[in-house]
Amino acid sequence: MRVAVTAAIATALLPVCAAQAWEPTKPIEIIVPFPPGGSSDQMARTIQGAIQKNNLVKQPIIIVNKPAAAGGEAMLDIQKSAGDPHKLITTSSGIYMTPLATKLPVSWKDFTPVAMMAQDAFVLWVNAASPYKTAKDFIDAAKTANPPLKTGGNGSKREDHLISVTMEQVGGAKITYVPYQGGGPSSVQLAGGHIDANMNNPAEEVANWRSGAVKPLCVFSQKPMEYTQKVTADMAWSDIPTCPSQGLNVTYQMLRGMFMPGKVTPEQQAFYVELFRKVAETPDWKAYLERNALVPDLRSGQAFVDFLTEDERKHKELMTKAGFIATN
Repeated sequence: MRVAVTAAIATALLPVCAAQAWEPTKPIEIIVPFPPGGSSDQMARTIQGAIQKNNLVKQPIIIVNKPAAAGGEAMLDIQKSAGDPHKLITTSSGIYMTPLATKLPVSWKDFTPVAMMAQDAFVLWVNAASPYKTAKDFIDAAKTANPPLKTGGNGSKREDHLISVTMEQVGGAKITYVPYQGGGPSSVQLAGGHIDANMNNPAEEVANWRSGAVKPLCVFSQKPMEYTQKVTADMAWSDIPTCPSQGLNVTYQMLRGMFMPGKVTPEQQAFYVELFRKVAETPDWKAYLERNALVPDLRSGQAFVDFLTEDERKHKELMTKAGFIATN
């Protein structure tokens, strides 16, 4: 009986051992589909630093920025790298939005999902000198403004633009959206009073919030952010009310995840799933989440695939209503 039990245990452990047997044999390339310095680039470099500082892999990590075609260049690179276990891509909602808006012949289903690391909140920001105190104040003003109030964001038919159009549709207002080359330029324009609002992520607006140039009206989420440490003299991220609680029933969060090319082996995929689980446990990663007010949300396997399937469906629905889907 003891021999039989021992054999059964050994058999049960075989898949785990096999899944952990593969290791990278050359430098690992993380492709970032956006320019250096942006939030996706910051995430990749935080991961790079956490891996190297904690000696989580033997091979070096190389960051490669490929921002052309709204991230399309990076996605096509990964699509063409099928079977290469030494390449990864860090992704956001652009993994659905760029193909839907441009008819780019690529899908996340061409890739191998590894892990969702977090979700990113969006906040409705206005200039600190503006009269608006709530999201309702802003929408009420937008209903009668002539010319229309202007919002700015990170490019046409991207997340910020989608939120702006959804605010118009839900709030019954007319808003003019101005695309910029990133959240940084949008933040500068808001601080300078050249636009009336933006929908930047916390990381893209925190410096101007601390300086007193801008103020948050609401977060596009069903519940407040969890970080209670003061950012300004009297407010923490957790003090920002939700948009639905202020009469603006618009919610939106952006995934931050990691993928491999398609046609890799289960053992290769399992190696990276375990790697990113270890990254998520490091103090470096936890500090990064709090510094950027990200929503912790680690998922892998079927849970990640289920999220991607539903999130893509939601984006297709929202983009269809917004008129963002490419038709030719």
